[in-house]
Amino acid sequence: MAYRWLEIAFRLIAARGIEPHEVIQVLNGPVRRPVLAYSPEGVRLLTIWGRTNAGRPLIVTVRLAGRDGTIVGAKDMTAAEKEVFEAWETSR
Repeated sequence: MAYRWLEIAFRLIAARGIEPHEVIQVLNGPVRRPVLAYSPEGVRLLTIWGRTNAGRPLIVTVRLAGRDGTIVGAKDMTAAEKEVFEAWETSR
C-alpha cells in the first residue's frame, strides 16, 4: 500500500507529540495490527496498531482509497488499547 499525508495530519500528530517518522515506522513495522474502522460520517478507515522502533505503541489512522491510503492522524494507545494490543502481540 502506498501512503500519502493529509496536510492537516502533520499538525494533528505534532499536537500529540508524535513525529512523522514514528508514524512511518508503525506503518512499515514488522508487527502491526490492521483494524477496520469508520468515521462518524461513514468514511471507511484503517487503523494500524503498532510500535515505533523505540517501542512506543501508536495507532495510525489511514483513509482508504483503492490500494492506497491517506494518513489522517495518529495517537498514542490508551492503557486499554495497549492491553488489547499486547494480548494480540503475545498470541501471534
